Parts: sequence; structure tokens; C-alpha cells
Amino acid sequence: MTKHIPNNFFPVCLAVALMLVLFSAALSGQIVAVGAPALTSRPLNVPEDYVITPFGYFHPSCVQMLAEGNTLLPDGRVEHPDRTIDAAPSCSYPHFTSTGFMVPVNPKELKDIDPLTINGWLESVSVTTTASYGLIAAMWTVPPAPTSNDGQLLYFFPGFEDINDVISIVQPVMQWGVGYAGGGNYWLVSSWNCCISGTTWYSPLLDVNVGDTIRGMIAPNCQPGGNYCATWNVVSQDVTTGKKTTLAKTTADGQTWNWAFGAVSEDYGLVQCSDFPNNAGLTFNVRVYDQNRKLISNPNWQGTQWITNPTPACNYGTTITATKETVKY
Repeated sequence: MTKHIPNNFFPVCLAVALMLVLFSAALSGQIVAVGAPALTSRPLNVPEDYVITPFGYFHPSCVQMLAEGNTLLPDGRVEHPDRTIDAAPSCSYPHFTSTGFMVPVNPKELKDIDPLTINGWLESVSVTTTASYGLIAAMWTVPPAPTSNDGQLLYFFPGFEDINDVISIVQPVMQWGVGYAGGGNYWLVSSWNCCISGTTWYSPLLDVNVGDTIRGMIAPNCQPGGNYCATWNVVSQDVTTGKKTTLAKTTADGQTWNWAFGAVSEDYGLVQCSDFPNNAGLTFNVRVYDQNRKLISNPNWQGTQWITNPTPACNYGTTITATKETVKY
């Protein structure tokens, strides 16, 4: 297939410049981002063969599963337990956020890109540091199922990013619905890293049950004290059953994790508010640590609604304490 570059790329980039004025506000408190399309349909500029991930729309060749026991090497190759090594997959396609903004294979082509644009989420709770974070651990309860089924796809997660160089994000993800990686009308968890050389990687999917306790953790493979660690373990564990799925020794791709997310909601295909779980919101019990692995007792979390006036109009918002971060719906 020929590489698809939408004709409206340059107008969209001009729109990004207008959004830059909101960037400082996004870091200072509860804000509402620039208007975006409704959550009910695929943006017109996204090719039909693109698939949905927790990071938006990707060409299928750019979404790869890393099997348990395999290791993703820093150069993108995959090492198996028997020490054999596969060549690095090649991604030559841009991807799109949930709102249709196109991100090149190398996001550095977009100078001074506004994180408000590149994420495309519905709402989140986050905090930043001038140094780096050393670990994040979150626990939550699998919520009730939605009471309606309109083919919706729901993602909830904590995570790490580099606010000064928004290229990748690592996160343990809980999912409802069918995405490219799999799924159905039930909850599951998996660990993700997007977007190393344009490719998004995920661990094997693990089915979980309503009421189960889930632990999501992102931990470094380095000694405490430094601002940068090259590889991290992203773990999604069902504490109730003891099962887990891990993206082991996944690369930071040169980024410093100085932007921590205690709770994020990213959602596709919503038609009515009953497409969300049958409760008021999802609460993450979160602990975040500095680069010396010392607990930050009051991280000063801030809430952000990334999409204004989303359709359907539900009870969106965030509730924040030092350790409990809730995204409401």
C-alpha cells in the first residue's frame, strides 16, 4: 500500500501553533483543551486500514506484540530466550491521535510540538518534575461492565512521558472492547510502549474479571540516582489471580520520564454515556517516586480535560488527592 499523507497536514500544523498558548495552562491546573471532534467516529483523514491502540490510530505494520520472555533490544531487534535475534520491524507510516492529528514516524519533525495535541486523550491526572521520576505504581479495581454495547473501545492507564520531548509513552493499560491487539466485551490488561521508531509494542493480553484488583507498575532497570535509565519494566498484574503480563526491559528511547500520569481515560466509538462502565468513575491508588526511589508524598497532581464538549456529554472530570486519582464519566 502507498504511504498515506493527508492533504491537510500543513493546515493542521498551523492550528498547532494556535494551541501552544495553552501549554503553560495545561501544567498549572484543571484545564480544558482546544475543541476536538466527537468521540463517536473515526476522523476523516485517518485511513480505513489503520487500527486503534491506546495511542491513537496506527498502520497495522507498526503495532507489534512482544511475547513473554522476549527482549526488545535498544536498536529495535527482538531477542528470544534461546538468544536468537529477529531483525527490527520497520514502520514507515505516520500515526494519528484519536482526534485525527497526524504524527510523523519521527515526531521530532514537528518542532515544539504541543503535548495537548499529540496525546488526543479524553481526560487525565498528571504531574511533572524538573528532574525525573524513578518509579510509578498504581492499583485499581476492575469496574463494572458498560450497560450498553455500541462497539466502544475504552482504555484506562497510568504512565510516564517526557514532557520536553514527547515521543514515547510507557504504560500498563486496562481495556474494554476490541482493539487491534485483541479483546472483546470484557476487561483485559496489557503493557505498552509507544512509539519506538514509529512502532508501538505491547505484551500479551491478560483477561481480568470485574472486581479484581489490578496493579500497574513502571520500574527502571538501573540503580537509583540518575535522571535517565535506558530500559524499564512495564508490568500489568491481576493481584486477585496472581497472573501478570510484562513488557520487560523496554527502551526509554532516549527520553527522561519527567511527566507522570496517575490516571488517563482514552475512549473510542462512544454513542451514549452507558457505553462507559456502570459506575461514576475509575479511581487509581497511585504512588510515584523520585529518581532516588523515594516516595513523593504529595506530588501536586493536576487534572486535564483534553477534549472540550465531547459527544456524548457525560459526567466528565477528575477528582484528585495525594494518592487517589479519579477520571469520571
